[in-house]
Amino acid sequence: MNNSMISAAVTMNGLQRKLDLISDNIANLDTVGYKAKQGSFQDVLTRVQQQGKHFQLDGRRTDAGYNLGFGARMGEVTIDLTQGPLKESGRLSDIAIEGNALFEIQANGQKAWTREGGFQLTSIAGDARNVYLTTNEGHPVMGTNGQPIRIPANSKLQVDSDGTVRALNPNGTSTAAGRLSLARVQHSEGLVQTEGNVFVLADGVNEADVLTNNGVTAQVRQGYVEQSNVDMTAQMTELLQAQRAYQLAAKALTSSDTMATLANGIRQ
Repeated sequence: MNNSMISAAVTMNGLQRKLDLISDNIANLDTVGYKAKQGSFQDVLTRVQQQGKHFQLDGRRTDAGYNLGFGARMGEVTIDLTQGPLKESGRLSDIAIEGNALFEIQANGQKAWTREGGFQLTSIAGDARNVYLTTNEGHPVMGTNGQPIRIPANSKLQVDSDGTVRALNPNGTSTAAGRLSLARVQHSEGLVQTEGNVFVLADGVNEADVLTNNGVTAQVRQGYVEQSNVDMTAQMTELLQAQRAYQLAAKALTSSDTMATLANGIRQ
């Protein structure tokens, strides 16, 4: 009975984490650039329990042992980086990615990445002549030269499909302002989501094993934002399945507790 109670309790804990994950996805259904998270389950521990010798009968063809498990837990949480639908915004600082790539940004002094292209032009103290392309959280968007993208303060931003950035000056001329640094994702499991839709490398992971700047075929579209890639139908289906499994595990826990109470109440 203790085994059944442990198994039910462990499974309920994992399912609660799954429900929290689904709730987070549904809550960010309308968040620009949000990427759905997915969780996988795995057995906590399984061992073969051998039955008594009286089960070892002549001519028996099946194994006398049986599997004894202790529930399942939610293991790895992965990020679905598939492209969401693009929505036209009309804002020149909004940039969306078509294809497999991430914008390189600088967050808290370290290299980071995002697909949330709802950018803005921000002035920085001490540099009144230029404005910088930043995320809504104020993180600079980086160029292929390793420097933040910046244009003259009185200019308009123009971004080509290959990520080339130009500044349209009031006199009708244009000035090159660099090129957006895009990285192609090779292994999304090496990325960890931090604040908002910002991703950083997991501890101990080599950047070259997760991201590459070579062979990037993705293009960008100015004046568009990428919507969340959360599939509401799929999330509701997973929600119902998780709720049913949670109810089943809770009932198993209650049944185990009832049997334990009956056993304790038996008098010799």
